[in-house]
Amino acid sequence: QVQLVESGGGLVQAGGSLRLSCAASVHTLYGWHMGWFRQAPGKDRDFVAFINWSGDSTYYSDSVKGRFTITRDDAENMVFLQMNSLKPEDTAVYYCAAAPSVRSRKRYSDYAYPDEYENWGQGTQVTVAS
Repeated sequence: QVQLVESGGGLVQAGGSLRLSCAASVHTLYGWHMGWFRQAPGKDRDFVAFINWSGDSTYYSDSVKGRFTITRDDAENMVFLQMNSLKPEDTAVYYCAAAPSVRSRKRYSDYAYPDEYENWGQGTQVTVAS
């Protein structure tokens, strides 16, 4: 299992940028798919971005495509979410999550669903002022 801790959230003006970090505090991230989700007050937890275990494939929600970039550094046991051109609609608690990279017929788009992930951080708040 993987214990995850998010950081880097804060208050930013619309059009600005933030970089979120996700640190694995116990186990290595090697062999784990990683994702970012977000949840606004009173809303469902929505998919944001995905990166596969080897870091050579990514997948994004349409709402953030072209603005957000997910990366990983397994040597440091960290995953990042670079968020540019932020909009007020991006305001939410952002969660890092880890999913096992088992042999299956799953498409990377399947990892937009929270049920694919076994481990979750406690979240970091991102607030974008209009």
